[in-house]
Amino acid sequence: MTDSRGREAWRVLRIQSELVDGIEHLANLGPSVTIYGSARLGPDSPYYQQSRQLAKRFGDEGLNVLTGGGPGIMEGANEGAFGTQSKSIGLNIQLPHEQGANRFQDISLDFRYFFIRKLMFVKYAVGFVVFPGGFGTLDELFEALTLVQTGKIRPFPIVLVGKDYWQGLAGWMKDVMLEHGCIDADDMNLMPITDSVEEAFDIVHQNYLRIVEEKRQDNLPSSV
Repeated sequence: MTDSRGREAWRVLRIQSELVDGIEHLANLGPSVTIYGSARLGPDSPYYQQSRQLAKRFGDEGLNVLTGGGPGIMEGANEGAFGTQSKSIGLNIQLPHEQGANRFQDISLDFRYFFIRKLMFVKYAVGFVVFPGGFGTLDELFEALTLVQTGKIRPFPIVLVGKDYWQGLAGWMKDVMLEHGCIDADDMNLMPITDSVEEAFDIVHQNYLRIVEEKRQDNLPSSV
């Protein structure tokens, strides 16, 4: 029993250390966009190319780009942001397969725990862009949707790129989840779907500009 408690105590310390390390490295990061997508869709995929183009647009506009740090869509996004005026950040997860840090990163952090890594994705984001992916991408998508829906975080856009890929899921949510009353009609508006890199950029960038304006208004001297 004592050994078991000791192992759990050390696990808590590892969690704390990983959390502190992530926050220390990213504390002064500034506004960022998180881009998700499959590790299995490489440079031959049009989605890879779109993620690269979109990330470059964000980077050129002063928005940092956060990804999972691995291959596929993540690499495409890091490649696009790499070399711009902004930072290309990879939050790598330790996995037995698939995941290896790509080379297009200004900041590269390794995580043992998924939940701490996902916290970093949300904490600094002014928007999410989600490309086609598997279970991990869906997990990250629905966690973001849940946090926004429940008001646990400040709302930000969650844009899905790839109509052919995502419309089946969106249709099921509307026809089944909404029909059964498990979500509200407004919840369907939380995840706009597009095939356009420019539209995805505009949706997130407009939210960023709103945040900047709100901060500017908050800092104005009172007229009273």
